[in-house]
Amino acid sequence: MGFYIFVEGNVKVYVEDLNTKGRKTILFVHGWPGNHNLFEYQFNYLPKLGYRCIGIDYRGFGKSDRPWTGYNYDRLADDIRCIINSMRLSNITLLGHSTGGAICARYMARHRGYGVSKLVLCAAAAPSLVERPQFPYGLKKEDVLKIIDGLHKDRPNTLREFGNMIFYNPVSAALSDWVFQLGLQAASWSTEAIAYTWLDEELFEDLKRIRVPTLILHGLNDQVCLYPLALAQDELIKNSKLIPFESCGHFLFYDQREKFNRELVDFLEE
Repeated sequence: MGFYIFVEGNVKVYVEDLNTKGRKTILFVHGWPGNHNLFEYQFNYLPKLGYRCIGIDYRGFGKSDRPWTGYNYDRLADDIRCIINSMRLSNITLLGHSTGGAICARYMARHRGYGVSKLVLCAAAAPSLVERPQFPYGLKKEDVLKIIDGLHKDRPNTLREFGNMIFYNPVSAALSDWVFQLGLQAASWSTEAIAYTWLDEELFEDLKRIRVPTLILHGLNDQVCLYPLALAQDELIKNSKLIPFESCGHFLFYDQREKFNRELVDFLEE
């Protein structure tokens, strides 16, 4: 069941709510530059086990509105709060992938984990996607600037090149193209704005403020959010559990789909 929720003024975001009577609820927050459909192989599986799955397209992406502003982590975290309030959600598991994981970390700190009892960070872009003087483990700043420049000049080609980085194991040309098409659904300005956040946003203090049980899932062969980010998350979050995925890239919910689903269900049932 799909519908819209107003999060700010006239800005509304798209929500897909599957198995509304499920015994436990998972709220999925996608990564850049996709939308909630990236979790297709979780949405097709988890409701069969009795879980309620809620996927959102954050502003600027998928079916959501495309305002010119509002793409910093604070505003995106506030949008999640609006969704949780509007849907009267409580005791949920909040799951974020890549940039979505960073947004979830900001939500947990900024809103003190309101409504959330468990957190799952999947290949999360935290505590920093780029290298910093005190954190030399992310992407080089010039590589991110190259992505931004590519978005200015040839967004489709830049997204195609990004798509070539996300899988470790071979996938069909059709699936690769499907992921590429999901990225093209986003507005060009929101795609660029999120990329700029990678340069500015840091989540070191945010991670320290997370208090709920947290599962960290990360591919050892991730070329986007490098594996040392997961080690830092595990160190900074008090009640965390890190599970490395061998032979796995950035899209671990495809690269190692069965293991991903199994580890997620085990965590949900703890």
